[in-house]
Amino acid sequence: MGRLLVALLTIALLSASSDAATRRNAHGKRNRTVDTESLLRAQILLARAHFSPGEIDGREGDNFKRALRGFQEAHSLPVTGLPDQATMTALNSDIAPLLKKYTITEQDTAGPFVEIPEDMMEQAKLDSTGYSSIEEELAERFHISTGLLKRLNPKVPLTAGKEIEVPDTGVAPEGHATRVVITKAGTLTAYDEAGKIIAQYPCSSGSEHDPLPIGTWKIERVVKNPPFFYNPELFWDARPDHTKAKIAPGPNNPVGVVWIDLTKEHYGIHGTPVPGSVGHTQSHGCIRLTNWDAMELAGLVRKGVPLICQE
Repeated sequence: MGRLLVALLTIALLSASSDAATRRNAHGKRNRTVDTESLLRAQILLARAHFSPGEIDGREGDNFKRALRGFQEAHSLPVTGLPDQATMTALNSDIAPLLKKYTITEQDTAGPFVEIPEDMMEQAKLDSTGYSSIEEELAERFHISTGLLKRLNPKVPLTAGKEIEVPDTGVAPEGHATRVVITKAGTLTAYDEAGKIIAQYPCSSGSEHDPLPIGTWKIERVVKNPPFFYNPELFWDARPDHTKAKIAPGPNNPVGVVWIDLTKEHYGIHGTPVPGSVGHTQSHGCIRLTNWDAMELAGLVRKGVPLICQE
């Protein structure tokens, strides 16, 4: 299968310098479409350029378009939100292989894997909120959906010693952010002191019940692998029988693997146990990223860095 996917990605590379394929709809008009492997290629290259598409899944969604717009603006390209010729030419300057091989270790398969209940009171009874499966663990490590992990490695048992193919998403960005900007449109952007974008991430930020707090705040502290202190009084949809509770740390903790505390009380930037929801669902007022993006951002910010929440 690995050879098949590489062949498909090679075809995508050969066609990536042209505009996306088109087809005719029921009214005879031509619609822009992009094949799955071309989308996958663009997502991996955007991630390596530090314009995160969130969960890499080979699908054309809002997070992908946000990443494209950010990349296009940063590179003085027409801002179309589409993987057009100019954008793909710029992305294709990165010629490193898209995929890499990874050998599953005994530690990967050791777990313990945890069944995470939906109810907060039941979660509070757990000793840890670790991964629920080896599929979830590996997918998160390589920034992909579990569906894509299976597509890349059909019929490969995820056991110790087995070799799998995964996206090569590159290394974390360098430098330190001197300003972080969050928009209601669903992006979080970190800038350096020269005003250059260090990284951009898709985010979920607020809802009609708990809107994004427009204004300027500051980073207060960074807590990695935090417990979650659940307070039902802060959740408009909490069940009436819920009480305050402490939920153990872990990637399936409600705030994921990192909490970036803000000077605004009860607000922070954090990860999530459901990476596919980022940028697509509302939050309870805080700023939610994928676990890997939140951890990457944690390495870029320091206490006192201004956080600007804007329309």
